[in-house]
Amino acid sequence: MTSLCLLAALFSPLWMRRGKIAAPRTEAFNGIRLIGQALEDFKLEYGKLPDDSTIAMVREKTRTDLELGNRSSNAIFRQLIASVTKSERPFWCPTAWSKKKPDEVFTGSMALAPGEVGFAYVVPISPIPDPNIPLVLTPLIPGTTRFDPKTYGEKAIILCADGSTMVPNIQPDSGEVWVNGKNIFDPSQPFWKGQKPDIRWAETK
Repeated sequence: MTSLCLLAALFSPLWMRRGKIAAPRTEAFNGIRLIGQALEDFKLEYGKLPDDSTIAMVREKTRTDLELGNRSSNAIFRQLIASVTKSERPFWCPTAWSKKKPDEVFTGSMALAPGEVGFAYVVPISPIPDPNIPLVLTPLIPGTTRFDPKTYGEKAIILCADGSTMVPNIQPDSGEVWVNGKNIFDPSQPFWKGQKPDIRWAETK
């Protein structure tokens, strides 16, 4: 009995830590899958994924009063709310900068207000992007190309254009994610076609 108690004492902190990581990671997975479906529905509706050029299209078709823009992932994701999702919830996930859970208020700029989004969005470089191009990413630190290694146990969660999800390791010291032997944002990655990725980060304030 003493041995069992000792083992429990030793492993309890480990299980608690795993639990603290597993729940946020699961929430991020659920959100990114719903965003993936919303992006697919949007593409079927408008012929392309959301970008700067689809803002006018969404306004004309939906007559939305949401504040559509292009400066952040919040602004881009409002196109999805106006046209296909009708909910803020998929766009929130636990990060150091998404401090405010969605309240489902859909008025002007109140939809996906600063702090209600945990995902960054990469504007596709063409109407039909490479299937492997990263589109939605977390936990990408706003304004940087570094991921926060503390959020999901040194893992990033990334939705690609073909609807698949990657869970690559985050380098704990640099916050970089490497695929194909180089930084995921390196323009020489085959899916970027030599272009610098156009990242729209989550708004924090």
